[in-house]
Amino acid sequence: MGMTNMMRRFLLTTAATVALAAGAQAQQLGDVFYIDMENHNLTQPANTPAGTPQQLLNNPAAPYLNSLMTPGNPNAAQTSFASNYLNVAPGVHPSEPNYVWQESGQHGPLNDADPYANTPNNIVNAPNLSALLESKYGASGWKSYQEDINLVPGSGTVNQPGANSLTSTVAQQSQWTVPTSSFSGTSPNYTNLYNGSHQYNFAPKHDGTLFFTATNGGSATAPNFSPSNPQAQFYAPLQQFSADLATNNLARYSLITPDQFNDMHTGLTNGFTYNGVHYTGDQAAIAQGDNFLSMIVPQIMASQAYKNNGVIVIWFDETEGGDTPNFSLPEIVISPLAKGNAYTNNILYTHSSDLRTLEELFGVFGPNNTFLGDAANATDLSDLFKPGAIGAVPETSTWAMMLIGFCGLGFAFRQKRRKVSMA
Repeated sequence: MGMTNMMRRFLLTTAATVALAAGAQAQQLGDVFYIDMENHNLTQPANTPAGTPQQLLNNPAAPYLNSLMTPGNPNAAQTSFASNYLNVAPGVHPSEPNYVWQESGQHGPLNDADPYANTPNNIVNAPNLSALLESKYGASGWKSYQEDINLVPGSGTVNQPGANSLTSTVAQQSQWTVPTSSFSGTSPNYTNLYNGSHQYNFAPKHDGTLFFTATNGGSATAPNFSPSNPQAQFYAPLQQFSADLATNNLARYSLITPDQFNDMHTGLTNGFTYNGVHYTGDQAAIAQGDNFLSMIVPQIMASQAYKNNGVIVIWFDETEGGDTPNFSLPEIVISPLAKGNAYTNNILYTHSSDLRTLEELFGVFGPNNTFLGDAANATDLSDLFKPGAIGAVPETSTWAMMLIGFCGLGFAFRQKRRKVSMA
């Protein structure tokens, strides 16, 4: 009799523990926002070759980025960052193959040409992340917000989808196109929302989705610039992003690509004044990018999508000056589910880590239910987040359910033996 009461108490205690565990289960990340930046190392050796861009860690032209990596700074309350994020593989340069890798886990052509500019073309024949998301979630799977695209042309000859003169007015959505051609210039009718200049500079090489026919809507040999291209709905001008944030009309995965002045790639013609300091050359490019991040990151953090366990990832395309472990890249995650307070680790990460993480989070995989390309060999980013933020957590753990089952069987068996002995 005493053993039976003990078992009952054990079962009740176990059931209560499992119930509490289920109620306190880890939450999973919600909508994902990737901000793609350019051509700067987090750290680099003191003897880095001349002409290499300056590192970002402790750089006075990047105060906001550094605040996100400083424990105790209010901006770092919900951030974690990687201290050992390296170039995805030796020789994977320039920018374009890294953006292709971001989508597929393998590099495309090792050049920066537009998707349809070369013969043979720079189209990559491989499965890609955004196509998998589209297959699973439809129109809400992904969206690419590109700065300077789909704006109304000013005077001058129009070169679809860009023009040699732009205005700041966004075209009607029915006229949006898939932007597979580069364009840049200066127009008095255009004023950049972030740096205040009249310069614009869009480059397809900074958006990997444009190199796959599944997500650019063209063929292997020819683009489709028509507004009737079914993929055009996935390419929005950056101006649309504010409206989508405000209405919570967002995809599960948003890819944000600043123009080449706001992504740290290129300094403006006359330099840039930031926090009262005038910078020129590479330091101007850094200041422009830092200014952009200081404006768009808080905007995202104020949105409902972010507050609902969203995550912002600040991603940089490639190391400069070397591919050894002495050259690291910035990789910062910002989320209510990040470990926070500028938590960091020394785990080796690459672009394959991001891809693996996104595949795990969204449950999308390549042929034969495998990870895309090199993502199969990578470590995911889960250590930068609270436990359970990446992988789904079952309502009750398997071991607990098995334990209850075994205890229940034992209890039933003991009761049966008790009845037999009393007969």
